[in-house]
Amino acid sequence: MDTQAALRQQLIENLKTGNAHASFQEAIKDFPAEQRGKRPKGSPHSPWELLEHMRIAQWDILEFSRDPDHVSPSFPDGYWPKSPEPPDTKAWDRSINSFCSDLNSLCALIADDSTDLYARIPHGSGQTVLREALVAADHNSYHLGQLLILRRILGAWNVTS
Repeated sequence: MDTQAALRQQLIENLKTGNAHASFQEAIKDFPAEQRGKRPKGSPHSPWELLEHMRIAQWDILEFSRDPDHVSPSFPDGYWPKSPEPPDTKAWDRSINSFCSDLNSLCALIADDSTDLYARIPHGSGQTVLREALVAADHNSYHLGQLLILRRILGAWNVTS
């Protein structure tokens, strides 16, 4: 059994599929435009803020993993949008498209046999591509759960689907 190939496959599955929960595509499908910028009572974030945060964080993980000249945004402000509402009607779709494109690029990096998943990233402080893939999967899963809770609270999630 090729353990490297199995590990690469499992990492990609964890990043792209829901496994034990809803996938990213299921969570954002037909998300009502009028609900995207709303913060339900008691919530520090709107669906838009969570989506953008996921996009920015995943982009940062990807770029850190492959570009020695990458500069991460300032923390925490650089990882969150400035407003709870999308800036225009197309922003939601742009964010989703960018998130998916970066996810595909991260998966391609993981799938590439020339990528040593265990090697330290030369410009890092001990991180590996394996670690970065696990961080991305964990981070995406955490915030995807928050997004689904908000969607349910806002009355925009059909739990039977």
